[in-house]
Amino acid sequence: MSSRGQPRQGELFASTSASTTALSAAASPVRPETLPLLHRQILAWQGALASHQQPLFNATAAGLDPAAQQGLLFGPPSQPQRLAGRLDPLSLTPQSLSFWRWPSSSHQGAAVYLVMDRPAEAPCPLLLYVGETSRADRRWKGDHDCKSYLSAYGEALRAADLQPQLSIRFWCDVPSTTAARRALEQALIQQWLPPFNKETRERWSTPFTALQD
Repeated sequence: MSSRGQPRQGELFASTSASTTALSAAASPVRPETLPLLHRQILAWQGALASHQQPLFNATAAGLDPAAQQGLLFGPPSQPQRLAGRLDPLSLTPQSLSFWRWPSSSHQGAAVYLVMDRPAEAPCPLLLYVGETSRADRRWKGDHDCKSYLSAYGEALRAADLQPQLSIRFWCDVPSTTAARRALEQALIQQWLPPFNKETRERWSTPFTALQD
């Protein structure tokens, strides 16, 4: 998706000394001269992710199955891929990431959950993380790897005068067995390539761990 004169995905946060300076500044008192660069880098990173996910959002919103379309090229989709292809993330109700603090949870039992952002500057929402759980009302309590990424991501955006609009959505029409649910989770990760899952962090050169150092 890169065009002439623009950095490739793998170069967004590692190719120049200016990039390193901008990321370091987010972990320390922000210097005004670094803000424009950091701002551009975050928009470029979000844009790279959106270029992959926007066709998927368009397909699922239109009732099309991205997995079935991919199957024409790579063979018939598996059962988890077919199930993943039926999910329209935007049909799920968004909730605050602090939902677990509520007196009672609206979701119980097995679920796949999606953490999303809706940047005003991006052409579509961004699916940042996919997870699965046998206890939808308890999985987000306590420590969670994704929480660290989200915290650093939010800090980076706010330092660059960008406003995160984070939400979590639960898909409860999923298999009850752990093995089948994890297969579905992996199918969704392979389809959407969410950048905060460990399987895809390297692909997107996810920079936000640096902000925790």
